[in-house]
Amino acid sequence: MRVVTFNILNGRSPDRHEVDIASFAAAVNSLDADVLALQEVDRFQPRSGRADLTAVAAEATGAEEHLFVASLAGTPGATWTAATGEEQPDSAAYGIALLSRYPVSAWETVRLPAVPVPAPVRHPGRRLPSVVRDEPRVAVAAVVDTPLGSMTIANTHLSYVRWWNGRQLRLLTRSLAHLPRPLLLTGDLNMGPDRAALATGLTSIADHLTFPWDTPSVQLDHILADPPLRARSSVRRLPVSDHLALVADIDG
Repeated sequence: MRVVTFNILNGRSPDRHEVDIASFAAAVNSLDADVLALQEVDRFQPRSGRADLTAVAAEATGAEEHLFVASLAGTPGATWTAATGEEQPDSAAYGIALLSRYPVSAWETVRLPAVPVPAPVRHPGRRLPSVVRDEPRVAVAAVVDTPLGSMTIANTHLSYVRWWNGRQLRLLTRSLAHLPRPLLLTGDLNMGPDRAALATGLTSIADHLTFPWDTPSVQLDHILADPPLRARSSVRRLPVSDHLALVADIDG
């Protein structure tokens, strides 16, 4: 079973301002993922050609089961507001998605607490950080009937604020405790592997540097699992995103 987590940068490359849907679909298809966790996913946004990127990825991978969960509703700079889950299915939004070639018996969404105050963020090429309010964060989990048995697979994209993302991850782990085990937790956690393992009590089964895409120096993207799940892992550099895709081939 191949599981991939990939922060897609709304389908574009770091040096391109527009999304080429064909290139995005080809990149996702090349991963050959049985379960695919995506972050920074656009739905009907002008900047990504008003495409539903989850639907594009589902068609490219042959994933009949898929769910997009919005963290923000509207369009950047206009009606950009925290999503509630009550948005119309044809409305513009941004968030995360989980896709599976295997049957899903249940879905669950977890809305995580936002950073309560503006926080500094550093930008490449700028000497001083800017102070911004972090975006809302969500997680999605699926109970998946895999060749290895039924398991819960979750996807999230946590805050970049170090003193807050650990709290979000611990809350998420507790929120998933009632779902069937084993648990596989994936996503852009905006932290290193040691902190991620400590906050969840899970084991990292894919240890690779994933960011930035050209000269990776940190691992922000993770695939964590209950023992005894183990995997052969790798990273893939694609013509999409400023992250590398993290791949785990799980064999029990």
